[in-house]
Amino acid sequence: MAGVLPSSSTLSLLASLNLPYQKPSYSSCFILSTRKSPLVQCKAKKKVSFTDQILDYIEGGPKLRKWYGAPELLPKDGTNVEEDDEFPEGEETRDAVLVTDGDSEMGQMVILSLIVKRARIKALVKDKRAALEAFGTYVESMAGDSRDKPFLRRALRGVCTVICPNEGFLSTVGSLKGVKHVILLSQLSVYKGANGIQALLKSNARKLAEQDESILVASGIPYTVIRAGLLQNSSGGTQGFSFEQGSSAKGTLSKEDAAFICVEAVDAVPLKGFIFEVVNGGEKVSDWKECFNRLMEKSEQQLQ
Repeated sequence: MAGVLPSSSTLSLLASLNLPYQKPSYSSCFILSTRKSPLVQCKAKKKVSFTDQILDYIEGGPKLRKWYGAPELLPKDGTNVEEDDEFPEGEETRDAVLVTDGDSEMGQMVILSLIVKRARIKALVKDKRAALEAFGTYVESMAGDSRDKPFLRRALRGVCTVICPNEGFLSTVGSLKGVKHVILLSQLSVYKGANGIQALLKSNARKLAEQDESILVASGIPYTVIRAGLLQNSSGGTQGFSFEQGSSAKGTLSKEDAAFICVEAVDAVPLKGFIFEVVNGGEKVSDWKECFNRLMEKSEQQLQ
């Protein structure tokens, strides 16, 4: 039986984490002895998802599954995931991170980084079944129209932080009531720096990015806008960074590094909000909390 191969970006993430990839095991064989001749019988095993393999290598998958209170394997019909509309709003605990556009390439990279950090994760996806098969019970996947108020209320239930890995979400939703922090990965500097035919091709994306940033700044919710350089399919964790003003218009940033920075920003909640630029460069960052504090101070000084 042929297994489902992980994407190249997932393999790159594993490589950056120094985690080996192991091909899923599908069956085991044993021999029954009889008087006439030995018989070989094969007993099929349940297929283990690739995400479970990742977690088996990260601090021990079984222990991590127990920590989450998750079953060993995901039921095929996904019936273990419930959506209860009658959950009392006053009793909810807001400790989840919601990833918008969770089945996009950037969304999946952010989710994998959150799984490594053992965060409680919710994700907005187009194909819920595919998301369940990819991430199992480690992610509460939700499919629906974010412009629909009842669906948005369910999606935001228990959510403290929202990560937007792509443009367009903030421009289409209404209130983000209860959310304490919004992280937006923006390519606005790249779009503004585009010329000629590229400027025409990116005009709609630029409009969405401008709308998202404007809505976020006016929302009153603490926010972090990460204006990244041109995102590239290069390995993360191998280069340094540059946070100089104007660098994102011409520089580039690994997608894996961009996802990692989004996740590191979850614990760095500003009092109001701040915007910073980042590309791959020569500066090595060992303490991201200190780095974000420095960037916040710099941002406040520029506003004065």
